[in-house]
Amino acid sequence: MPPTPRPARRPPGAAPSPRTTLRRRPDRGSHAPGVIRAVLDEALVCHVGFVADGYPVVVPTTYVRVGERLYLHGARANRALRHLVEGVEACLTVTILDGLVLARSAFHHSMNYRSVMVFGRVSEVTDPQEKLTAMNALLDHLAPGRSLEARPPSPEELARTLVGRLELGEASAKIREGGPVEEADDLTLAVWAGQVPLRLVPGDPIPDDGLPPGVTEPPSVAAVSSGARRAAW
Repeated sequence: MPPTPRPARRPPGAAPSPRTTLRRRPDRGSHAPGVIRAVLDEALVCHVGFVADGYPVVVPTTYVRVGERLYLHGARANRALRHLVEGVEACLTVTILDGLVLARSAFHHSMNYRSVMVFGRVSEVTDPQEKLTAMNALLDHLAPGRSLEARPPSPEELARTLVGRLELGEASAKIREGGPVEEADDLTLAVWAGQVPLRLVPGDPIPDDGLPPGVTEPPSVAAVSSGARRAAW
């Protein structure tokens, strides 16, 4: 079977495509590169959807943005990831949940969130330097500076790792913030309404039992546990 032709690459900030045009509540959407990058840089987990062997698959995984590209990684033995880098159409989504929105009526309950959706095809990274750069960036996305502290991957470990690349040319963001949207007739109801903020909070680091004596908490762990990771990106 001949390879599926790839669509022309769309430059960052280009006009929305038919797939990224926001039809419902377009006032909450954005195609601004800065908005899209900010959400991608803060979140830690994405979900990648595609069709494999005739049925839909959605894979949760970590990722990192480097410039106008997203990088994914996993074991080369991962069947879903191997299928993904063959060039099938994919949809990658990221969501940060910021709060619950409680309304006076059941109908108007909602959530505050920041989300990004990216369409495209994931290609395998075969250049050794780009692959190593992507893997270091993945570490630093989890904990800033971690790639300078951990042992670098060996050639064998690099060979066992599959890294995929997804361009950011076809992407959109959608954000909801603020309190509930109420019907005018409901405003006098004796029902509490408002917002319950939510956020991901780091706990205290737990050292591994096998650490040699004298190994102290490095800057990357301190950055995560202090909440500075978000500011670093």
